[in-house]
Amino acid sequence: MPARIIEAHGLIKSYGNFKAVDELSFELVEGSVMGFLGPNGAGKSTTLRMLVDLIRPVSGNLRLFGWDYRHHRSRILSRIGCLIEKPDFYKYLGALQNLELLGRASGIPNPRSRALEMLEFVGLAGRERDPVSSFSHGMRQRLGLAQCLLHNPDLIILDEPGTGLDPQGIVDMREMILNLNRQQGKTILLSSHHLPEVEAVATHLVLMNCGR
Repeated sequence: MPARIIEAHGLIKSYGNFKAVDELSFELVEGSVMGFLGPNGAGKSTTLRMLVDLIRPVSGNLRLFGWDYRHHRSRILSRIGCLIEKPDFYKYLGALQNLELLGRASGIPNPRSRALEMLEFVGLAGRERDPVSSFSHGMRQRLGLAQCLLHNPDLIILDEPGTGLDPQGIVDMREMILNLNRQQGKTILLSSHHLPEVEAVATHLVLMNCGR
């Protein structure tokens, strides 16, 4: 049986009287691509923020790789790569410099070599030294994906990665997701409100609406 990467049971996240996530339960097994599908405001991004411990549920049980955040936070996060909302970088530095700094901070061996490898994977080879301030939205999305892959995570969490991309950019992002799953064996959770984007890559699906 494939290992359970995410086990979420009865998650609730509320802000005052408003329940952004209401009794949500799901499991994600190793080697899957799970699509989180739902309209804007359904609770998808709130759920993803709980999965990477940016916010905590008010109740419910959440385990990743068999551990909980109360006792194994660093251990869990070291195995997750995430692209949530708009990625941010030092805009006056080049793409390679940004990734090198992040690699050193994360203790990655040979951060320059790894950064160059990831830039090539996301299609930014040849633009390594250009300042990020000169990058289009789509290029910054690619750089954000390179950043979340830098430490070779086991679980990749992507929040609306196709937002703002042109048609070719959407196709390229889809191909990279399929490569990560089928060739590299990564487990992926992909949030979107766009059915064709999810349908093209997902092996499993969670439908969300009004936090449920």
